[in-house]
Amino acid sequence: MKDNRPVNLSITTIKIPLAAVASFTHRVSGAALFVGTAILLYLLQLSLESQTSFDLAVEILSSPAAKLIIWLLLSALLYHLIAGTKHLLLDWGIGESKQGAKTGAALTIALAAIAIVLGGVWVW
Repeated sequence: MKDNRPVNLSITTIKIPLAAVASFTHRVSGAALFVGTAILLYLLQLSLESQTSFDLAVEILSSPAAKLIIWLLLSALLYHLIAGTKHLLLDWGIGESKQGAKTGAALTIALAAIAIVLGGVWVW
């Protein structure tokens, strides 16, 4: 039996829906939080060892690179929280239609962008 369906193997011409992008970035933010937790736990352990190691942890956290990492982790947390709320609403049957998925993804990205900017203002 011959398959007459069109084959599109060029990744640059495939249009990925916004809901798929939002779902994928939710997974990426979860993975970033998993890795970031190890970094934060190391800093916590360092700060609890002695006064000298506490001073070292404070020095590390006051550097611009550390502030950037903290902001990235905070951004991942905020996005993961907002996208996770959207996924919970989907579990309850809210926004399961095609238009609902588009609206939910756009709202998720917009709210996350606002929260991330406000988080950046707070960190810096």
